[in-house]
Amino acid sequence: MNYNYRYRLNPSDDLRERLAWTVDTCRQVYNHFLHRLNRHDDTSSYSEQKRLPDLKDWWTDLRDVHSKALQKVVQRLYDNLSTLKGRKKNGYNVGELKWKAPGEYQSFTYSQSGFKLKNTSGRTRLWLSKIGDIPITFHRDLPDDATIKTVAIKREPTGKWYAILGVETPDNPPEKPDEVTDAVGIDVGILKYVHDSDGTAVKSPDLSDERERLERAQRNLSRKKHGSNNWEEQRKTVARRHADLKRKRRDFLHKLSGYYASEYDLVAAEDLDVKGLVELPGNSWNRVRASWGTFLRMLEYKCEREGTHFVAVDPRGTTKECASCGVETDKPLWVREHSCPSCGFEVDRDANASWNILSRGLEQVGTGCPESTPVETALPTDTDSVSAKRVMEAGSPTLKERTASAVSE
Repeated sequence: MNYNYRYRLNPSDDLRERLAWTVDTCRQVYNHFLHRLNRHDDTSSYSEQKRLPDLKDWWTDLRDVHSKALQKVVQRLYDNLSTLKGRKKNGYNVGELKWKAPGEYQSFTYSQSGFKLKNTSGRTRLWLSKIGDIPITFHRDLPDDATIKTVAIKREPTGKWYAILGVETPDNPPEKPDEVTDAVGIDVGILKYVHDSDGTAVKSPDLSDERERLERAQRNLSRKKHGSNNWEEQRKTVARRHADLKRKRRDFLHKLSGYYASEYDLVAAEDLDVKGLVELPGNSWNRVRASWGTFLRMLEYKCEREGTHFVAVDPRGTTKECASCGVETDKPLWVREHSCPSCGFEVDRDANASWNILSRGLEQVGTGCPESTPVETALPTDTDSVSAKRVMEAGSPTLKERTASAVSE
């Protein structure tokens, strides 16, 4: 499996200047080959990389940049071009690749060679060819059998430097269970970030103080003369406020997604069109801040890592459809309770949606069944559950008996 591990670098002033020079030189190389790309139609990543040795004859500064880092610059250009063509093919309006200004190119990458982790007197350092040994905050160990394949060096807007180690382990991810014994459906929202089918509701993190500090810093920045020393200092302050907000939000998302991936055999979530939701009128700012897309991506790759089934189900109708009888009922967003006019089933709106998501997920996977599902204990006594039927069809011979027993209580 492939993983990325991110570590903080602590370079000295000399090393910091050397890193900044390398980033700027890579930026100029990117612009050089972009100029060639605009003039010649028969270029490719491989053919342009072959030109690098001859380029060093007259551009002597390139001799002080590792060859693999220069090759990755050319590959980065053609990867961007491929992405642009893919979006155009899918119907998006796209422009052309643009030259990178000094503030728009902030990283470079080593692949296969030119780097090494060293441990001297208990202190870990990252050796980079043509740059030197850089102290690194090695806050967590790599897997024992991991091989470092790439090292990406990145400068954040705050001015801090980070190393992203791309490692590969020989072990494949655990196999997903053939029989699901513990499953959960997750409905995401704004006030309650998640409400799952086990009845657990998690509130959205309160980041109002961080947002207030960010807004205050942005107002102060707007009063500075653009490009002045005071403006630059305040720009870094704004960047630090953004970083604080991002770090706390991602910490919450990592812990939440890690919990679901490790505690369940199957996790069902909505396959949300986050971009489309953000473009809807009204409340779009809260949808942006919720970072649903980031959470679902974290959940997906962590389920893959833990050997957990991850199912993205069609979200249409999960809120309207009654988990008890299947009748759809329109309800505005501010109505937070589900009350079915057909069967009289009343429950929290988000809980109803999570049960529908779970049943759709089990139906989609078609393997095993959880030992206990929310619909077993929350249905009216005189109603057959549509969600329970779906779960039963997924393969549990005793679910009907358990449902009848729970309802009778």
